[in-house]
Amino acid sequence: MRRLLPALAAALLSLAGVAFADDPPSTPLILSTPAAGSDLPDMGSPAAAVLSRSDEYRLGAMVAHQLRDQNALLEDPEVSEYVNGVGLRLASQSAEGGRGFQYFVIKDPAINAFAVPGGFVFINAGTVLASSTESELAGVMAHETAHVTQHHIARMIRNQQQQSIASAAALLAAILLGAIGGGQAMEGGIAAAQGVAAQQQINFTRDNEWEADRVGIGFLAGAGFDPNGMGQMFETMSRHEGLAVTYIPAMLIDHPMTSDRIAEQRARAAQFPPRKGKDSRSYELIRERVRVLTGTGDVDVAQAYAQKLARGHAGLGNRYGEALALMAGNRADEAATVLAPLVQQHEALTLLHVALGQAQAQAGHFDEALATFQHAEELFPRNVPVTVRYAETLMAAGRPADAHNMLLDLFNNVPPTPDQIRLTALAASAAGDAGDAYFYMGEYQIAGGDLALAAQQLQLALASPNISTIQRQRYQARLDEVRDYLASTRKRRVTDSGDGRGQQTGQPRGGGH
Repeated sequence: MRRLLPALAAALLSLAGVAFADDPPSTPLILSTPAAGSDLPDMGSPAAAVLSRSDEYRLGAMVAHQLRDQNALLEDPEVSEYVNGVGLRLASQSAEGGRGFQYFVIKDPAINAFAVPGGFVFINAGTVLASSTESELAGVMAHETAHVTQHHIARMIRNQQQQSIASAAALLAAILLGAIGGGQAMEGGIAAAQGVAAQQQINFTRDNEWEADRVGIGFLAGAGFDPNGMGQMFETMSRHEGLAVTYIPAMLIDHPMTSDRIAEQRARAAQFPPRKGKDSRSYELIRERVRVLTGTGDVDVAQAYAQKLARGHAGLGNRYGEALALMAGNRADEAATVLAPLVQQHEALTLLHVALGQAQAQAGHFDEALATFQHAEELFPRNVPVTVRYAETLMAAGRPADAHNMLLDLFNNVPPTPDQIRLTALAASAAGDAGDAYFYMGEYQIAGGDLALAAQQLQLALASPNISTIQRQRYQARLDEVRDYLASTRKRRVTDSGDGRGQQTGQPRGGGH
C-alpha cells in the first residue's frame, strides 16, 4: 500500500487547482441523522459544510480512480458483490438509506480500512482475513461507514474554517496519507499541502472515533449482525503486533485502541438484543476466496489447503478454497471434482455454481460449463457474478453475440463496474458490433474520468457502419452530455481564474454515467 502514497498524494493535491462542475456524476451521499442507540445530536445539513455533496463525491471518486489505476483494488465480481451487500445492509440503517455508498477490497495484507468522502469505503484484504466472524468484518465496515455518514472530514474542515475546495483537497491528501502511511507520511502530506493546517489541527479527536463506534454499532445491530462484533475485532487488532504502524482505521490518525474504548463498545453493544442466527455461508467462502486471490505465490496454496483438510478442517470454506487453489495451479479437473458435490449440497450458494462453471471451462469442458451457468442463471437471474462469468465462458466458447446480449440485459438493470463495462465492450467487438464496442469503451473512459478520450470513442461509435437509429440517438445523446460537461468545466475554470482562485489543469475526472 505504501507504494501508492505518491500517486494518491499527487492526485489529491492536484485537486487544489481544480474547479469542479456543479452536478455530481451519480447520486452522492448526504449527511445521516444518528443511528438508533447512538445518543448523538443531529449534525445538520451538509449544505452548511465546506464540502458540497458534489465535491465529496469527486474527492472520493478520485481516490478510487487512483487506487484502480495502481491495480490496488481487488476487481473480482464475487468479492465485490459480497462486500457491497454487507456494506449496503449497514449503510441502509442510516437516515438516507445507504444511498451512494461503494465498498472495495484493497489487495494489501495489512490489517487496515479507511473511508473517504462521497461514500467510498476501502477494506484491506488483511482485514478480511483477520476477521473470525462475519460480524467482526461488518464491525470494521460499520465503523468506516459511520465516519462517512457523520461527515467527519467535512466537519473538521469547517471547524478549521478552510473555505475552499482547494484547501479541502489538500487537507484530504494529508489525512489520507496519514491514514495509510502513518505519522511520518501524514507530516509529509501536510508539508505538501503548503501549510493548510498543522498536524494537531487535522488529527481526528477521540470524540470522532468514539462517535463512529457508537453510530457504527447502531448500524451493526440494525443490520442484523452481532453488535459485539466491532469490539471483538478491534480487540483482536489491539493485540496485533505493531498495531500503531500497521493498522490505523480510517479517520483515526495514529490513535491507538484503548481499553476504555473497547469497554465502551462492549457496553454499547449490550444495549441491543442478542443477535440470533449465524454467519452467512458466503462469508466463509469469500474469506477463502480473498486468501487465494491475494496469495503472493511464496506458498503452495493448494498444498496448504490439502494439509488443513488432512488435519480434519474440512469445512465448506476450506474445500472451496482448495478448489480455487487447484484452478490457480492449472488443475481444473481436480477442482471440478471437488466442487460438483458441493454444488449439490449447497445449491443456494452462487459462489459454488460460478466456481464449478469456471473449473469446467478451464478444463476445456465447455458444454458442461455452459450447462452449469445456464442452470445458475435460471436459479439466480441477473446475478452479477453468475452473469459476468457466464458471459466470459460464452466468449471463450466462441459465442460473443450471446455474451454481449446477456451483458446488455444485466447492465441495463444493474450499474456495472468499470471492469464490467470494459467486458461489455470486448463482447460487442468480438460480436462484430463496432458501434457498441466504441460506445462502451467510451463509457469505460467516463467511469475512469477521461472525458476527452470518451468523446473520441463516442465519435467513433457514431461513425461506425450499420448502426441502428436507436443506437445513433443513444450515442449522440451521450456525446452531447459529455461535451456539455466539458464545456461547463471550461467555463467554470475561466470564471474561477478571473476571480483569482487559480486555473484548472488537465481533464476533469470522475464523470459517471
